[in-house]
Amino acid sequence: MFARLTFIDILPERQGDLKRIFNEEVIPVVKKQKGNIGIWLLEPTDIANEYISLTEWISAADADVYDSSGTYRNLVDKIKAMYKSKPILKTYNIAESKLVAAL
Repeated sequence: MFARLTFIDILPERQGDLKRIFNEEVIPVVKKQKGNIGIWLLEPTDIANEYISLTEWISAADADVYDSSGTYRNLVDKIKAMYKSKPILKTYNIAESKLVAAL
């Protein structure tokens, strides 16, 4: 599996707008993308930190198709007026792990 994290430093007065656009416009589009497993908006517990958009994909290839289609850029541009600084995208392979039940 594969994860994309977009770190978004948003103007404090625009937090409500970010959450509304994310829920109403971003989530429905991303959920329709081939290979998308999930999407979340992580809200900072300290207002000095940035929000994080987390998307999970079956494969890096699926995430690459989403990115190269221009869909990601169009969605990021929806919140462009809210930035304190340009969002930063980081990608990760999701390492396999086994949960061990506590005795």
